[in-house]
Amino acid sequence: MKNLGKIVLFLLLVVTTSFASVSAKVSPSVVYEGESATYTLSITGSNVHKPDLTDICGNDIASTGSQTSIQSINGSYSKSYMLTYEFTPTKSCMIPAVEVNVNGQIEKSNSVDLRVKKMKRDPNADFSLTLKANKKELYVGEPFTLTLLLKQRKGAQAVDSKFIAPEFKGFWKKSESKPQRYEDAEFITTKVVYKLAPQRAGKLTLDTAKLKIATRVGQNNWGTLIPQVRWRTYVSNTIEISAKALPNNAKLVGNFTINAVAQRTAVNPNEAVNVTIEVKGDGNLEDIESFKPYIAGVNVFDEKIEIQGDRLHQKLVFVGDKDFTIPAFELVYFDTKTAQVRKIKTEPIKIKVSGSAKTTPALKITRDTNTKSSDVKTDTSTKEVVVEKNNYLYIAFSFLSGLVIGITIMLFKPKFTESKAKKFNIKDEKLLLIKLLPYRDSDEDVAKVVKVLEGNIYGKSKEVLDKKLLKELVKRYNLV
Repeated sequence: MKNLGKIVLFLLLVVTTSFASVSAKVSPSVVYEGESATYTLSITGSNVHKPDLTDICGNDIASTGSQTSIQSINGSYSKSYMLTYEFTPTKSCMIPAVEVNVNGQIEKSNSVDLRVKKMKRDPNADFSLTLKANKKELYVGEPFTLTLLLKQRKGAQAVDSKFIAPEFKGFWKKSESKPQRYEDAEFITTKVVYKLAPQRAGKLTLDTAKLKIATRVGQNNWGTLIPQVRWRTYVSNTIEISAKALPNNAKLVGNFTINAVAQRTAVNPNEAVNVTIEVKGDGNLEDIESFKPYIAGVNVFDEKIEIQGDRLHQKLVFVGDKDFTIPAFELVYFDTKTAQVRKIKTEPIKIKVSGSAKTTPALKITRDTNTKSSDVKTDTSTKEVVVEKNNYLYIAFSFLSGLVIGITIMLFKPKFTESKAKKFNIKDEKLLLIKLLPYRDSDEDVAKVVKVLEGNIYGKSKEVLDKKLLKELVKRYNLV
């Protein structure tokens, strides 16, 4: 009897009925921008081919679900399916009817109207976002702070959350603080501070920040409460910023100090002098260009500017064979406190090169104004006669002297070259650095070797040089 009952139940379940239906709904039917909605197809029939949906109203489907139940209608049993599709609509639309193959026939669902409203801020919601700027009228490049406050009501539950920061289009983001959390009797607040600066003049808009919160809700399907997750998006306010162009064609704005320090001021000929420039202050440091100066007779090399927070550093290298002076480094900027253009500069740095050749004093010819014109003429004619008489003897002597010197150089040149080659040793890192510096900017191989040499000489590193590469560079630039 027990087996008979199971057989009867099984036959009832597989009986094909002519009853078939397809209905559709969307929940909720009205959503705000950024919120998700669930499209549900309820299908009744014993033999169902599930539809293949790839999008809804042009919106990608984020997730799908499927449930099956057995129902008794007028004593007959039939299967029912509930297919769910979660998506995030971007605009209002009419979801068209969907065709489903049920019991070998094509059944159509009803169409569904979906409305999407513009997002509104609810100050009484469980979650809220607020943006606050300390300045709304400023100059291009002038820094300001933007504070983001995220409030969560105590007791508000969330299954999951996703925070979307503003894009800051038209602004430089200089820094971002770590989140700070504190609470009061009603809310838990998270605070983040951004440091920004406008990139161009005009009206600029700080876009909204968004917070997506997933909460668990119950949905009654066929008398059963089924838990589901629903997403809701909370948005912040927007802020309008008015940025003005800098006056007097100034490129920098803020408040700065500048300092230049030379590693040493007394060196040997062609020995490198390292100078570090530091700029500190609150302003658009990223717009400061290289401080590399031009000094006649001195090779100057500049490294890339580095910015960390409110500090800017640049390293310069100077190489000369006689005394020289590093000129003052200047910085011109618009001071927002005084509303004036200011110029600040360092002191010039004098570099003493030991053993440098002394400059030959210029020949100075003076004229005796007390001499009479007649005397001048007489003296001139006499001098001309003397010069003419001695000219042939001078020329002959110069010719013979040059001939002797030329023969001597030709005879002893190999010995001089060999002696000079012996004096240069590639193990002398300081001398090698000086000889390679002029080729650093145009040769990547030289740049690599120079970097290692500077680290070994002026830093704490003791990196071994590539001997094969060194020999190739010595040969390439004839450094001996």
